[in-house]
Amino acid sequence: MTLFILRRLLTFAATLFVAALIIFILLDLLPGDPARFILGINASEASVAALRTQMGLDAPAHERFFGWIAGMVRGDFGISATQRVAIGGLIAERMAVTLPLTMMAMVLSMLIGLPLGIVAAMRRGKPADTGLMILAQTGIAIPNFWFGMLLTLVFAVALRWLPTGGFTPWHENPGAAFRGLILPGLALALPQASILARVMRTALVDVTGQDFIRTARAKGLTRSEAIWRHGLRNAFLPVLTILGLQFAFLIAGTIIVENVFYLPGLGRLIFTAVSERDLTLVRSATIVLVLAVTATMFITDLLYTLVDPRLRRQNA
Repeated sequence: MTLFILRRLLTFAATLFVAALIIFILLDLLPGDPARFILGINASEASVAALRTQMGLDAPAHERFFGWIAGMVRGDFGISATQRVAIGGLIAERMAVTLPLTMMAMVLSMLIGLPLGIVAAMRRGKPADTGLMILAQTGIAIPNFWFGMLLTLVFAVALRWLPTGGFTPWHENPGAAFRGLILPGLALALPQASILARVMRTALVDVTGQDFIRTARAKGLTRSEAIWRHGLRNAFLPVLTILGLQFAFLIAGTIIVENVFYLPGLGRLIFTAVSERDLTLVRSATIVLVLAVTATMFITDLLYTLVDPRLRRQNA
């Protein structure tokens, strides 16, 4: 088990390094001069040269890359060229919106998707199963930003139960902050809940055909009792992998939804930084997203090993 964790840690570190290198190369090769873009076409050459020096653009590429990596290891993400503040503080402030939004979407996805998948599997071949799977397929086909606009029209514009957008800081009004995340959380959760429902149904249907379920039935348990007592735990193994992938997708998917609902999260910060050509901020904010996604997959691998005893024996 210790060797397994060490291998996963090495893979985690290597993935982050390669991702950081790719992000740096892609942004460094973008055409145009970021300093000229920030100052405008009428800026003097001296002003542009001074800003290039301040942004570190006059240094060789390898020095800029390793300097960026070393700074992040120390917790120093640099200074935003457009906002003139520490990038680490900006990211921490925006994560206070993005992380709760992702967690809310994840919880809503499980609360909606898992019960629907279980019900569909229990009603396999019946109209309820067919109807739920058609509903799930529709949810997969519709993008989350469309769900966001539809939810806004219904619950914010028509019913006026929830705000149309914006965000109240947590320290000012926690209740208003929570209400501001409900609609974007639902918009993110509905497509993922549809995927989760289909995966849960498929996994549970596969489990019901296994020998241990037939043995449980032979001992006198009803089909429902055998599934609830013995089937769900085994069916949850592939679902756990999907949950890890979904959490990673939700973190990255906040970019679009945060812009739809005008939320000051990390996704909106990246969008604004791209439009302003603030490359230092774009690099640092993007690598934070990569870190969150990679850490999620690392934790998922560990949980999968803990849940499945066969993997524990293999990795012992």
